[in-house]
Amino acid sequence: MPGPTPEVSVEVLDAALRDGATVIDVREAGEYVEGHVPGAHLVPMGQLPARMHELDRTAPVYVVCASGNRSAAMTDLLTASGFDAVSVAGGTRGWLQSGRAVVPGPRPTA
Repeated sequence: MPGPTPEVSVEVLDAALRDGATVIDVREAGEYVEGHVPGAHLVPMGQLPARMHELDRTAPVYVVCASGNRSAAMTDLLTASGFDAVSVAGGTRGWLQSGRAVVPGPRPTA
């Protein structure tokens, strides 16, 4: 039986971003364009299984969504597929509630 989904706080993500962490946003494109964590790459939840090959298996992958539910499910998928993945607790909402800014507009996917 799998254990609990690995999860980190927005503070841990913020520090990891300064070190060049890989962050994927598994929300839909419309949500992402409204505002996303700086540096996050859009890989919608429904596309992730077919796009995992685009991710670096040798580096941790931080997974973010709106609140943490979708990112937890996708973190479990990535972990089961051999990735070192963690879900960001609270998601983009938690990021905003902590006083951090989001970036509007599109960005190239992973």
